[in-house]
Amino acid sequence: MVDRERFVIHLPVAAGDLLGAVRLARVVARWASLLSSTDPGETTVSAEDDQGVRHRVFCDLLLPGGRRCLLRADHDGPCTRRLVR
Repeated sequence: MVDRERFVIHLPVAAGDLLGAVRLARVVARWASLLSSTDPGETTVSAEDDQGVRHRVFCDLLLPGGRRCLLRADHDGPCTRRLVR
């Protein structure tokens, strides 16, 4: 098996506050999940002037089968692949 380099695309999108940034990031990540090369579970947001401090958008737990939980970070209850509203 040959190891391949991976590259990560950082796509800055501005929002007025952390809650708005998280909401927008969830929408963009879910949309991008239609592309096989994306991993929305790794989506984070940060303040523009403090990009080293990142806030996770989704729960990062891997479920059976290797897919990630679709719920928000720090959610209550069990992890799931179904969106809870």
